Amino acid sequence: MTITIEAERLAGILLRQSTRIVFAESCTAGLATALLAGVPGMSKSLCGSFVTYQDTCKQAWLDVPEDLIKTHTAVSAEVSWAMAQAALEHTESAEISAAITGHLGPDAPTDRDGVCFIALARRRNQDIDVVYEKRITLAPPGRVERQAAASRQLLLALADYLDHNSTD
Repeated sequence: MTITIEAERLAGILLRQSTRIVFAESCTAGLATALLAGVPGMSKSLCGSFVTYQDTCKQAWLDVPEDLIKTHTAVSAEVSWAMAQAALEHTESAEISAAITGHLGPDAPTDRDGVCFIALARRRNQDIDVVYEKRITLAPPGRVERQAAASRQLLLALADYLDHNSTD
């Protein structure tokens, strides 16, 4: 695996701002975390990752309510928000979290094929707030290509957010 431009950029920002991060990944299966971990020095900023591929893991590990998934489906903004908030709740040493959930196919419903939801949450004193959300639709046709594209989009969203919203 090669280090991506997005991972290098995010790593530089995290180190410069002395910010610690935790991930909650579903459709990317930990790839975004792995890309960032490939950058030397990330042990100072990368707390860890929750890879919650199945709904039952989202519920058990991140306390995502079953009725939230039933109401909105696992591929929804609401579930990405819940994942981002819970990752921070479970990781006291992190100041920011990033979550992604999506449907990469094959066999995705037409309206969900290649759709992902990104959410970023931030700890401010005792509060945890979702500070960024984005819906993306991935163009690459293959599942592996979509996982790579979704991971890069997640890293890019983080870097852009942090670049414009210092954690000071």
